[in-house]
Amino acid sequence: MLSGSLAQAADWLGRVGLKKTQQPALIGLDISSSAVKLLEISRAGRNHQIDRYRIEPLPRDAVVDGNLNQIEAVADAIRRAWQALDTTTRDVAVALPTTMAIYRKILVPMAQSQELEALIESEAQQYIPFALDEVNLDYQVLGPAAHNPDDLEVMLCAARKEKVDERVAAVEMAGLKAAVVDVDAFATLTAFEQIQLQLPEQGMNQTFALFDIGATKIYCNVIRNGQQLYYREQAFGGQQLTRDIQRRYGIPYEEAERGKCSMSLPDGYEAELLHPFVDSLAQEIQRALQFFYTTVSVSQYLRVDYLLLAGGSSLLPGLDDAVSARTQISTMIANPFTTMVQSAAIRPKALLLDAPSLLVACGLALRRFD
Repeated sequence: MLSGSLAQAADWLGRVGLKKTQQPALIGLDISSSAVKLLEISRAGRNHQIDRYRIEPLPRDAVVDGNLNQIEAVADAIRRAWQALDTTTRDVAVALPTTMAIYRKILVPMAQSQELEALIESEAQQYIPFALDEVNLDYQVLGPAAHNPDDLEVMLCAARKEKVDERVAAVEMAGLKAAVVDVDAFATLTAFEQIQLQLPEQGMNQTFALFDIGATKIYCNVIRNGQQLYYREQAFGGQQLTRDIQRRYGIPYEEAERGKCSMSLPDGYEAELLHPFVDSLAQEIQRALQFFYTTVSVSQYLRVDYLLLAGGSSLLPGLDDAVSARTQISTMIANPFTTMVQSAAIRPKALLLDAPSLLVACGLALRRFD
């Protein structure tokens, strides 16, 4: 599947998203802690078209901290989602959690570019805390360094083989083929390019903080001119509200989750549970921004221009207003599909609600295009 040595480099970073691939058809597959999400995108003239998508819930604790604890359950969910997708495409792009990948930009003298593989292997030994035969390793030349044209800027990326193999195995158990293995952060950046198209001057020379609010974690990604400046995960997510509902009303977890999504809970829910949770979530986002401000010292990056909210909890009533009020930063819900056309199979209202949860799946599905 993925390369175990630099001699087979194209089989790894060609799949982690730094080299985009041309594929006749490809499904983006995002395996999150609460669901698997499948999305297929094609071309309609000059535009991208959303052909079909499916979100299939996972059993509790099937995926914990990115690890597939119940690989058979994950494979079953992938299979059910694919069958409901009603497609003949079996090739998928799947991603590793960002924390399971090691990636770093390094500088290599231009004069030594002919010896690049040997130089990369030497550099990798400094940054990767594992034996090289235990990882899938590759690199991508990004171009001349901005501040020194005599150097090449190179992205080095590696992941433990066992973590890559785990996701490939789940895909194959579902009867599909893992044609591309990516990293969540790279897929997010690809999807973010679609969001930038909606903004003045396509978002150039502006700093964005993208918060993907998952079931158990908040993922903070600060982006400027297509480059990731900062990444952080915080252990706080929508599952906490579900458990609060479960305890308050004495109902099963699944019923609490459905009630949360449909806003069909008893009177008093909003005042007693929803509003305090939204305020806590806004506070966590503000705290993440403070970490960014104290970590990144380059003065022109110290002001975030826009906040974007993604993930299943981003549509909680009042969250965008609460975040904007706390941070004093313009806040919007992330939707990578606004500039795309939709096939007849897509229900626009449903897509509007699901779009913030499909950011990683969108970035993965877009890997089929240059």
